[in-house]
Amino acid sequence: MMKNLIFLLLASFIFACESGNGQNVNKLEVNEFEKKLVNSSNAQILDVRTPEEFKANHLKNALNADYNGDDFENMIESLDKQKPIFVYCLSGGRSSSAAKILLAKGFVEVYDMKGGMAAWKANNKPYESLIKKQGMSIEDFNKQIATDKLVLVDFNAKWCAPCQKMLPMVTALAETHQDKLTLLKIDFDANEDLVKALKVNEIPLLLIYKKGEIIWQKTGLTEKSELEKVIAEN
Repeated sequence: MMKNLIFLLLASFIFACESGNGQNVNKLEVNEFEKKLVNSSNAQILDVRTPEEFKANHLKNALNADYNGDDFENMIESLDKQKPIFVYCLSGGRSSSAAKILLAKGFVEVYDMKGGMAAWKANNKPYESLIKKQGMSIEDFNKQIATDKLVLVDFNAKWCAPCQKMLPMVTALAETHQDKLTLLKIDFDANEDLVKALKVNEIPLLLIYKKGEIIWQKTGLTEKSELEKVIAEN
């Protein structure tokens, strides 16, 4: 009993020392993240998304190291562990995991942006792109949905696994109900102005319009039966 108590006290002491030693991930909202970044003269910025996502948009001076890539850990070894590192992804999932790895590898000051690039763009923060894209305008989009048919809008991306998983189902569904349904596929990265105008922060996103008005929407994986039900009721 006494031995267990001593062990628990020792473990608590070690944890307290580590917590008070700055060895933790600092999760910051977009505005806090930007402010801290601007005030850090020796900041390192790490974008842990795919190369395709990085090309589409990224923070200035960011280094790209795909969290799901085979060489992720080798790439981060080239960074200075004594300098602050600012990490982000699309919406916060991958960056949260990457930040924990950075901490475990000895980086002393790790900042993780809540909401990721989606939140950054939603707050009208500056970013760079390696690709020039025209994309669909909000005017063209409104023309597309102003029809007597139902319009199923699918916001997706090539790097989005759930999007690609649903694509065959959505395509087949549109073919089956082509008499009353039109499918409109929107690439998240290639239509930044439209994404911003419609405030799309997460994908996959499915929306169903009827005469220009949204009658249903769903973020994340969606079952065919759920879409079938909406189509049948309208």
